[in-house]
Amino acid sequence: MDLELEEKKAIVTGGSRGIGKAIARQLAMEKADVAIVARGKEALEATAEELSRQTGRRIVPIPADTGDDRSVREMVRRAATALGRLDILVNCAARPLGRGPVPDLSQVTGDLLWDEVNVKVMGYLRCAREVAPYMKRQGWGRIINISGMAARNSGNTIGSIRNVAVVAMTKNLADELGPFGINVTVVHPGLTWTERMPELIAERARSEGSSPEEVKQRLGQANSVRRIIDASEVAYVVAFLASPKAVAVTGDLVCAGGGQGRAIYY
Repeated sequence: MDLELEEKKAIVTGGSRGIGKAIARQLAMEKADVAIVARGKEALEATAEELSRQTGRRIVPIPADTGDDRSVREMVRRAATALGRLDILVNCAARPLGRGPVPDLSQVTGDLLWDEVNVKVMGYLRCAREVAPYMKRQGWGRIINISGMAARNSGNTIGSIRNVAVVAMTKNLADELGPFGINVTVVHPGLTWTERMPELIAERARSEGSSPEEVKQRLGQANSVRRIIDASEVAYVVAFLASPKAVAVTGDLVCAGGGQGRAIYY
């Protein structure tokens, strides 16, 4: 299937590694030009060089902090100048869950909550707010927000709050921007294989006194396909949602976790 993404221009935040990097690569494989955004300049430049070499497309590295209004405005201006227009925004810049112990109720503070919400929820809103005028003028656009299965599962209060908020934001933006030809969707990855995973598995294996292969196999049993979904497989879903072929899907979410969880949604 031709996704009709040739010569489209995209911004992918959180694009220097992990799921964001995989999404940037897949969009470029579909012949889009991509501005990748993250805070670390060196990692961004290395990723841009790597992806450009792999895909033959233009990959523009733009350091920015999505937690800051001024930084986001400047990032979008630079991306529009470099690429000529803006067709696609993929919001993926967020602190990954699971980096440390989950805070219980007694440990939840306003600062802790705001730190997460400012980057993932308000950060996504900042980026959408700044790209929307470009998309409105051309009468077409796609905004894809990467959230997560904590929106559907308990166990991390702050994680659930920020991810549920991304879903609510997505529907509101879809209704507001739909008349201008702009679709807004959300993708929930589950446990996903990225470049961080071998280290995380090794750490868990050491703490449990088991082998990395045993840990990997056990983690893979948490979904319907019985293996950890790769970041590239999440990127395939995002590439479709970013395309003109996905016009019928907006204001809604797609789970890309291999069937993670046992609840029935209808």
